[in-house]
Amino acid sequence: MQRRHFIHSSIAALTGTALADHHGKHSTKAEDLFNISLAQWSNHRALKGGKMTNMEWPAFTKKTYDILALEYVNQFFKDKAGDMKYLGELKKRVSDLGMTNVLIMIDGEGHIGAGSDQKRQKTIDNHKKWVEAAKFLGCHSIRVNSHGEGKDDAEKAANCVKGLTGLSTFAEDHQINVIVENHGGLSSNGAWMARVLKDVGLDNCGSLPDFGNFHGYDRYKGLEELMPFAKGVSAKSHDFDDKGEETKTDFKKALGIMLKHKYHGYVGVEYEGGKLSEDDGIKATKKLLVKSRAALHAGTKK
Repeated sequence: MQRRHFIHSSIAALTGTALADHHGKHSTKAEDLFNISLAQWSNHRALKGGKMTNMEWPAFTKKTYDILALEYVNQFFKDKAGDMKYLGELKKRVSDLGMTNVLIMIDGEGHIGAGSDQKRQKTIDNHKKWVEAAKFLGCHSIRVNSHGEGKDDAEKAANCVKGLTGLSTFAEDHQINVIVENHGGLSSNGAWMARVLKDVGLDNCGSLPDFGNFHGYDRYKGLEELMPFAKGVSAKSHDFDDKGEETKTDFKKALGIMLKHKYHGYVGVEYEGGKLSEDDGIKATKKLLVKSRAALHAGTKK
């Protein structure tokens, strides 16, 4: 229980937010509703194109976007998970900049819901180094994918439960959360994913609801289903209209669902569009989050 309490309290400390108290009194500033972080995937073209390195990304993020919280993607430092010299330098740079490491998104390490015990264990073992890296860097979570194998949806769910339970049990000893994003396939079905997380039943296994990754599933219904488990939120954006609103997601509505479930942690900017440049898309997404946050805050004072 002490470990589980630490996991929850450390997230609250990392968010830097003043949450509504038990009397239901609201915070005095819009910024207290949630903080804004940057998902590294937003800069994937620049990173893959060699315009900057993972080590340079924190300073670039602060200077270019004035965002101080970082959500890494493991593929941009894939061979560095166990390199303590590298991780130490990265941690020092982030600290010197007055920034915060939030989480690491993990891809390419196998299926957490693999169909055999051997394959699932290999996936769990592949993720352990990232749990340890996240702990060292001061992150609160790693994000995993919940691709499940099996003859039907129920068997796929059961295999995901086994894999997530195994990894989360290991991560709990490191005070790290294992969080699952709706990221295609059955994971984009909010009801299915919520059932998996409920069946895991561990405090440090939760969700990372993504506004735009429900793929044919009603995104607002999906958010309602996944927010009770959320330890992070991804504000996915693609295109904007002439008023600066995202064309597929009503950000104010999505954030309202988030706040209804009393989530006040980081909301990650994740721009994936092609019409704007990466820099302009990230700035437009941040601007929309700030505008929506102010509107929601004004609503709480009425």
